Amino acid sequence: MSNNTQFRYGAATGVGSMPGGDAREAAKTVTGSFEDFPFLPELPARGPGADMIGRTAGMLVELYARVEPSGWRIGDRPGRDTKRARSWLGEDLDALEEFTQDYEGPLKVQAVGPWTLASALELRNGEVALSDPGACRDLAASLAEGLRLHLEEVRRRVPGAQLVLQLDEPSLTAVLRGQVKTASGYRTHRAVDRQAVEAMLRDVVGVHGRGPVVVHSCAPDVPFALLRRTGVTAISFDFSLLTERDDDAIGEAVEGGTRLFAGVVPGTDGPLSDPAGSVMGVRTLWRRLGLHPGLLTEAVTVTPSCGLAGASPEYARRALAHCVRAARSLADNPE
Repeated sequence: MSNNTQFRYGAATGVGSMPGGDAREAAKTVTGSFEDFPFLPELPARGPGADMIGRTAGMLVELYARVEPSGWRIGDRPGRDTKRARSWLGEDLDALEEFTQDYEGPLKVQAVGPWTLASALELRNGEVALSDPGACRDLAASLAEGLRLHLEEVRRRVPGAQLVLQLDEPSLTAVLRGQVKTASGYRTHRAVDRQAVEAMLRDVVGVHGRGPVVVHSCAPDVPFALLRRTGVTAISFDFSLLTERDDDAIGEAVEGGTRLFAGVVPGTDGPLSDPAGSVMGVRTLWRRLGLHPGLLTEAVTVTPSCGLAGASPEYARRALAHCVRAARSLADNPE
């Protein structure tokens, strides 16, 4: 039985990243926008260590990474890049703690998943960890322990929260298809066996015990069935990238109790449709699949299509508020 039967998600939330570099302002915006499902903001505009890969690299246990001209590379000891990443995460947690006093309810925290991390972190020879199965296993074990400690820290700071762990896996499809490029750029690393991909993800998902875990990917062709087998309770995706080829997997996910985090609000500046228009595609999908309209609010959380790091601060605030209104429209008019 899905853990979703014992857990109540909020109707709308964000993906993770926000524009700017002010942790307090970001935490204030997020907690003010999503009173029943806030998240820990990420602010990559601050530079290396605040970016998605560097932030998660700073969480690793007994593995360290530093910035090289080609990207993040695993090293022998913690250097200034690791210290900077940990310092910024601490600053973000301080701000979140300030704006979640007495909060009780779901709270989402994000980190890069093991396969996207293995596709980005370089070994000493300049090739990514994906090139070495042993390095992948070591990285996943280090990540799992780091996430366990991170979740403990968030629980200590926001004791009333029910934590949702989000693993960002935008490179997962490329890993499965053998599309991750080598250091030279002329070749690609071979596709990783699906069972190996599934097993490693399951190990990292398991760090949250019976707590809810969502995997996010804003890439096309999200492997819904594989992710469900790893034990995740929700899948987050860019709704505009769905095709009818995804219908069967979506229908099975909903009927199996997996929640959908539907990214229906654009992540970059532009005009926003009316809230009902933003979720029209979700209603159309529901009718096409023959799903009961009453399942909509039980099965869907509304989000932006991806992170908002590339948006203006003003648009980011409007986009988050729009997610809340769109979710309300979905609940008020499910047909």
